[in-house]
Amino acid sequence: MRLSTGERLKQIMKERNLKQVDILNSTKKYAHDNIKISKTDLSQYVNGKTEPRQDKLYILAEALNVNEAWLMGYDTHKERIPADRSEADEDKIDTIAAHHDGEDWTDEELEEIERFKAYIRSRRNEE
Repeated sequence: MRLSTGERLKQIMKERNLKQVDILNSTKKYAHDNIKISKTDLSQYVNGKTEPRQDKLYILAEALNVNEAWLMGYDTHKERIPADRSEADEDKIDTIAAHHDGEDWTDEELEEIERFKAYIRSRRNEE
């Protein structure tokens, strides 16, 4: 059974002895393009009234340094998957093909695809 983002936030808050205001302060440096976590947003997430949109989930995961999939409640590693590749990965040849009807991928979207790939690999390795 999948946990909610609110349950994960409560877990992190307990483990790290954080208050909601601490999380809010840590999200400020990750806010961009008028996308930020408000006091109301965080309260609703923690209390399980709403789930964060993908853009706000990304900000929370960055600020808390946890894996987005873990924060969403999936049974996966808590550790954050780095957006940039390690030096060992630079020697590997990867081919990623996606059909996107002529739309261009942003750097942020490509990073999200890479994180999702790593999440899928981590699930496969756990089986």
